[in-house]
Formats: sequence, structure tokens, C-alpha cells
Amino acid sequence: MSVAWLNTGDNAWQLTAATVVGLQSVPGLVVLYAGIVKKKWAVNSAFMAFYAFAAVLIAWVLWAYNMGFGNQWFPFVGMPHPIISMQDELKQALIPASNTSAAFPMSTMVYFQFVFAAITLVIMAGAVLGRMSFKAWMIFVPLWLTFSYTVGAFSLWGGGFLSSLGVIDYSGGYVIHLSAGVAGFVAAAVIGPRLARDRENFQPNNVLLMLVGAGILWLGWNGFNGGDPYAASRDAGAAVLNTNIATAVSVIVWTIMDIFYFKKPSVIGAVQGMITGLVAITPAAGVVDGWGAIAIGISSGIIPWLSMNLLGKTALFRKVDDTLGVFHTHAVAGLLGGVMTGLLATKAGCAAFSLSTPGGAIEGNWHQVWLQLVGAAFIIVLNIVVTYILLKLISLVVPLRMSEEELLIGDDAVHGEEAYAFFGDGERRPVAGD
Repeated sequence: MSVAWLNTGDNAWQLTAATVVGLQSVPGLVVLYAGIVKKKWAVNSAFMAFYAFAAVLIAWVLWAYNMGFGNQWFPFVGMPHPIISMQDELKQALIPASNTSAAFPMSTMVYFQFVFAAITLVIMAGAVLGRMSFKAWMIFVPLWLTFSYTVGAFSLWGGGFLSSLGVIDYSGGYVIHLSAGVAGFVAAAVIGPRLARDRENFQPNNVLLMLVGAGILWLGWNGFNGGDPYAASRDAGAAVLNTNIATAVSVIVWTIMDIFYFKKPSVIGAVQGMITGLVAITPAAGVVDGWGAIAIGISSGIIPWLSMNLLGKTALFRKVDDTLGVFHTHAVAGLLGGVMTGLLATKAGCAAFSLSTPGGAIEGNWHQVWLQLVGAAFIIVLNIVVTYILLKLISLVVPLRMSEEELLIGDDAVHGEEAYAFFGDGERRPVAGD
């Protein structure tokens, strides 16, 4: 039976956007991780992402969605409550604390917000691949979702204090990427590094598989940023176009930086540039114009490159073993994008996204830059504190790090499975080493 508030076009687009964002995690980052790590970690790395996607959904519908988008409990988080009754699923989507409604059902909203929550944990996994205990990861995922992600989501998107201040995070530069990058770095520091031999030689086992995952990630971002107006609107189209402009520019700039410094173009480097472009445009996608997207793409091809290849070689970053450089590609790029949103947000873009903010510094509103810094500071402190405490508590129950034997052997020791069978008829043979 039809209802007056339902717009079938908006609902169709929102479900499509949610699905392609889900594809960014499964199979996107699943196969990207499987290809970019050493052969002995392909199964474990893929499985960490695969598990997180499933675990987040169950916690999301049982209590976490309403903590991020439900009725306010504290200024920074909503009241935990299930949202899986038929009445919940069929009613009109509403975010009560921000008084935001959409012309599709609550079930669509819950699923759309879930895929964002899930990919945050999947991204974070990239910092601790190759040594974090899978059992510890199983416990960590729902706890971090509950005590960190929901707080950031409510504060910025659910009607909490940061959104009331006027901080702009169009689609997750802070809620997702800055959070994942900071939390991943803290987790890498607490858990400790990989084996020395793995740090010294961590050649990807399948670069082409990595590129398949990267391609899914890039195109899936159309739903990531294009879905946030909660409508098949003109602003959704602008967000999709700007996302792709910034990403293409970032890929090219990162590749040029590689050529100048390393004397050859690297496809792995190009993928890093793709990711930083996608991340940096995310907080700005629908509020900047195409020129702003180009400026963000140039910056995301240079600043995270410098962070990864120069700052990343300093003593602190040599000590903290961030396996895939998540701090540089997500925390640095997310912070960069958030600050550039404060600089480049247009008045017309903000109005199209239903924001009262009169644009950023480019429109004469320099105060927006300060607000963006305040929002970033809250997310950084939140994730340092919560991630550290959760990991220390989990370590009292199970080890955070795999055993030395598991670290030496890899997938076969941890899961009893191997990614590839290059012998006989495909029978399994235990492999010690790489």
C-alpha cells in the first residue's frame, strides 16, 4: 500500500547508493586487502574486512543505529535501542535530534547508515593487518562501533553538538576517515609491529586483484557521496561529479610526485592517490564547486604523499607499524578535506544541501575554518582515548597480537586455509613463511 510521503525515485536511489557503498567493503576492500598484502596474509586480511561487515550490521540494528541517529541521550550520543520491528522498518525515515526527514522508509535509512559504519571498521583494519589476533578483532569491532563511531556520527550527523555549531562533514571525512585513520594508528601502536621480516619485505601478492578492489572502491564512492542528500537531487549529482574530479586529479598528482621522487610511476602509489582524493573530497563533495574539487584533488595528491613518504620515515612512524598507511591516506586526507571544506564551501552548495551555513572562507566566512578545526579536534581526541581504553580492556581477556608461530606461518596457522594452491590438484600443504 502506497503512502503519501514515499518518493519511489528517492527510495530507489538511496537503496542503490547504499548497495554500492556496501560493495566498497564486500568485495571492494576485501579483495584490495587480499591482493596488497603478502600471500601468507591474504585470507586473514580479507576475512578481517568480511567479518567486520557482518558484525557491524547486527550491532547496528540492535542498539548502535539509535545511538548515532536516534533520540538524544547526551549532547554527543543517542539512546541505544533496537530498530528492527516492522513498525520501525515501514515508517518514514526521521532523524529526530536534527529534525531531518526523508521521502523513504526508515529501513532504507538504517541500511544506508550501516554501510558507512561498516566501512569505517574495514578501513581501520588496514592499519593492523599481519599481526592482530582475529579473536581480539571480533571483540573490538562491536565495542569500537558502540563507543566511538556512534559518538562521532551523532555529534556531526545525528543532531549533536558539532552539527549544532555548524561543522560541515558532507559524507564522512571526519566521522569515517579521520576516525578510522586515528584509531588505526593508535591500534597499531598498542598492538605492536609485524614481524621484522614482514616489515622489511611486504610485497603485494596480487597487484591486479588489488586494482579490482580499487576500482570498486572508486565507483562505489558515487553512492558514498551521492547518497548523502537523502534524495535523488541536483546536489547528489554535483557531489558525484566533484568526487570523481577530485579523485582523478589526485591520482595524476600522486603519480607525478612518484615520478619526480622515485623516478618511476607506481600503480600502488596511484591507488594511494585515488584513496586520498576520495577521502579528501568526502567532507566537501556537495558544497564545493568543480574548481574546489580540483583544488582538493591537487592538495590530496601532494600533502598525504609528503606525509607518507617523508614524515612516514621519521622515528615515530618507523616505530608505529601502520601496515597500509591508513593514517596518511585517511586521517591526513580526511583532516585536509575537512579544513578545505571550511575554505572552499560555496553558499549555493550549502543551500542546496539544506545547510544554513553561508559557505566557507571563499564566501567571506572564515569562521567556518575554525569550526572545521574544532570538529577535527573532537574526533581526534575521541578516537585516541576510546581506542586505547578498549584495546587495553580487551587485552585482559584475549591477546591482542597473534602468537609468534602464527606470525611466522600466516593464514594456514590462523585459519587453516591458504589463498592459493599452486601445486598438484590443489591439495593443502602447510606453508611455513611467505
